[in-house]
Amino acid sequence: MAEAADFQGTRPSPALRRLRRTGALLAGVPLLTGLLQLPAAPPADAAGQDAPRAASDAGSVSVSVNSLTPSVPTEGDTVTVSGTVTNKGKQTVTDAHVGLRVGPLLNTRSRIDSVARNSDDVQGVVNPEVGDKYTEKFSKLTPGVSQPFNISVPVDELNLGQDGVYQLAVSLAGETSAQPWEQILGVQRTFLPWQPEEAGTRTKTTFLWPLVSTTHMTAETGSNEEQTPVFRDDELAEEIAPGGRLDRMVALGRDLDVTWVIDPDLLASVDAMTHSYEVQGEGDDNTAGTHQKVAKRWLTEVQRAVADKEIVALPFGDPDLASLAHNGTAVTGSLSHLKEATDVAADTVDSILHVKPTTDFAWPVDGAVDPSIVKVATSAGADKVIARSDTFKETGDLSYTPSAPRPIGGGTTAVVADARLSTAFQGDMTKASTSTQAVQRFLAQSLTLGLQTNKQRSVVVAPQRTPSVSQAQTMAEALTALQDGTWSDSQSLTAAARTKPDPAATTKAPSASAYPSSLRKHELPRSTFEQIARTQDKLDKFKVILSDQSRVVTPFGRALNRAMSVSWRDRETEAAIYRSGVESYLDTLIDQVKLIDKSETKLSGRSATIPVTVQNNLVQGVEHLVLRLTSTNPTRLEIDGDAYEEQPIAVSGGHSQSVKFTTSAHANGRATVIAQLYTQDGQKYGEPVTFDVKVTEITATVMLVIGGGVLLLVLAGFRMYTQRKRATAREAEEQNDEAGEDADAPQNPGAPATRLTEESGAGTRSEAPEQPSDPAPDTAPENADPSGTGERVDR
Repeated sequence: MAEAADFQGTRPSPALRRLRRTGALLAGVPLLTGLLQLPAAPPADAAGQDAPRAASDAGSVSVSVNSLTPSVPTEGDTVTVSGTVTNKGKQTVTDAHVGLRVGPLLNTRSRIDSVARNSDDVQGVVNPEVGDKYTEKFSKLTPGVSQPFNISVPVDELNLGQDGVYQLAVSLAGETSAQPWEQILGVQRTFLPWQPEEAGTRTKTTFLWPLVSTTHMTAETGSNEEQTPVFRDDELAEEIAPGGRLDRMVALGRDLDVTWVIDPDLLASVDAMTHSYEVQGEGDDNTAGTHQKVAKRWLTEVQRAVADKEIVALPFGDPDLASLAHNGTAVTGSLSHLKEATDVAADTVDSILHVKPTTDFAWPVDGAVDPSIVKVATSAGADKVIARSDTFKETGDLSYTPSAPRPIGGGTTAVVADARLSTAFQGDMTKASTSTQAVQRFLAQSLTLGLQTNKQRSVVVAPQRTPSVSQAQTMAEALTALQDGTWSDSQSLTAAARTKPDPAATTKAPSASAYPSSLRKHELPRSTFEQIARTQDKLDKFKVILSDQSRVVTPFGRALNRAMSVSWRDRETEAAIYRSGVESYLDTLIDQVKLIDKSETKLSGRSATIPVTVQNNLVQGVEHLVLRLTSTNPTRLEIDGDAYEEQPIAVSGGHSQSVKFTTSAHANGRATVIAQLYTQDGQKYGEPVTFDVKVTEITATVMLVIGGGVLLLVLAGFRMYTQRKRATAREAEEQNDEAGEDADAPQNPGAPATRLTEESGAGTRSEAPEQPSDPAPDTAPENADPSGTGERVDR
């Protein structure tokens, strides 16, 4: 620590100079207690040198404990500690060695927390090393260079006494040119749980193992009978592929005694991937999904992993209960979405995993609750709320951690997870040192909790919703050690909730003012629920006209559940894009059923029919629609004798239908007509079509002229008809007379021929000699006598 004063541009403080003189007189005995009196060192100069360390900082050598096995030793074991030491200072360290120091006994949970917070503080290292033969020596540690170490020591040499948690410090001692005496330059503290014999009263521990992801499926489906689902991205395939996050969660959880907490949306999404599916691309182009085999394999692994295990099904899509309670309850219909999400959860899990889950539990974000969250959580049917002890705090003077269940009134039970155990695996667990520390701290807290009292208690561990691969591996390592230990037994969440509550524990939910502001500022805003309500209203109007409502109601209903998901926290832009995409796609479907635009229509005469066409571009048929045609000027143009007329509409998928309306005109000019579709309950559907009808009414004078002309044509035709009939009769009569004369007269070829003539109206006959040059008549003379009944006039 004192080497900071030798940096260029700094001057040692008087106290530090006194410490050096004292250190020289004592020949290398480190007086670490004197460092407590050091004033703050001056800042580093502008040359960019490291600032001097404060008295409470870590040493100049970093010590990492990457492995400690076994995590929970018993009699006869050999404890092996391995890791690295890195010289972070500016001076070479010589004559260095790594040693182990045990103690003191940490008999409270708060002391474990304190040690964890200051695990690398070189101050206060007063316990002696276990022994010289259990060290690893380094002749030189060059600045910036790491060196590995590995130390094994029989557990009997650690001098562990009573059951409990012991501090295990791995320290590096050495010299520098500025301080040529042995001193502790780095340390890393961890925890060594010790209970070699079976505990008389074992703690019942419930560990929740979450299978939850972000939202991947959209409301969109392919324009075909199969309704091919469309995904926002292909990231889910990466999560369930071998080595992916969800793949590791399943593989690790399979061999653990845990309660599985599953979002049914995840199962439904992967199940959809086992068939044909599409992934949204750039622009309007979708690409075909290709991970069917990966999806089938993962679901098979899940089925094997959860066999004979308890499954808690969250509401579909994992709705954000806190956001709904604080920002959504004032928006009509928001709670109904939560109820729908809960209702479909059990069937979804059962149909895919063939296991009946429980839906009795609600899980707010980080287990933070207040009365409004509890009310919303239980409104959908859940009667148990998973809370966490850092918000559901004890208000009494309990000296121990009570059991998880707390009756909070109204038949509701708050199952309070232990905050220390639940948050042990947060942060970056990719470093071996961090992971090892998390495992040892978790085990230490669990053992100390169990030793607090002889009463058997039920403890619940509710880790983060979406652990990373490294976090999941750390969780599995800690839980494996716990389940192999001597002080804890596994228990299902349902069993934990049924445990007899501790009468001294708090049973009142925290007030709204106590809700963490750090969580509140990340909640989904009111606008989220307003947009969901607007989309639902459109869906309600649309579904009533469909012949098969489930093809639209189901995908959109589930999409609206996903729009309320916890996974949208801190992703406001993505959430807004998703919600707008759902609403926009619904608008597109609604617009597939519409009226075809019409141009101006001309109407001549007193009455005519006007056709209006309804087009249905959906795959399925539509019905329960009414088409209303309204005249804005009924004094000029009436629709079926009134201002408007309605006709029912039913159109098959992919077809159009024209509907004809009878109209009556009363005056010349233009009349505006409005065509509008309605649902049967009187709600407007789609946009109206407005067009003009130009009326050209026929006047009385024109009608009189036309009527006179028609009468003259009829009279002329009748006269021609009668004349022709008479001519035909007269010709027949003449032929009969000639035939009789020829029979009575002598055969005289030379006799002159006779011709019958008839004066108009005289009825006389005359004979005249027929001249050879006279031509035969083309037609018989007309007869003015009335024609016979049924005769036809051909002209």
